[in-house]
Amino acid sequence: MSELAIAAYIGCAGFVAAGILGSFHQLVTGEPPRFSISVETWLKGVATCVMCLFAGPFIIMRHAIRGRRIEQRPLGWLVASSTIAGMWSVCSGVLVMHLALFILL
Repeated sequence: MSELAIAAYIGCAGFVAAGILGSFHQLVTGEPPRFSISVETWLKGVATCVMCLFAGPFIIMRHAIRGRRIEQRPLGWLVASSTIAGMWSVCSGVLVMHLALFILL
């Protein structure tokens, strides 16, 4: 049972990091984050790739909730999107927790 609690905590940390990064992107650029990689310069390409990597769960859930409300997509679509975003959050949460422990220790 403790492994499940740790996985849930790490998943929450990953989703919070995704939300913070996605909101920061929207604050800076004035447009919501999406899965599009800009290749105008190599630095911008790398930055958008990293943003998509870590803000992915936030982008997926924003589109899933919007699709359910506005486009009347079926509930299964929302459940599948939530599952994908949850697993992605666990993966990125592991990286976030490793970074936090590296900084603190």
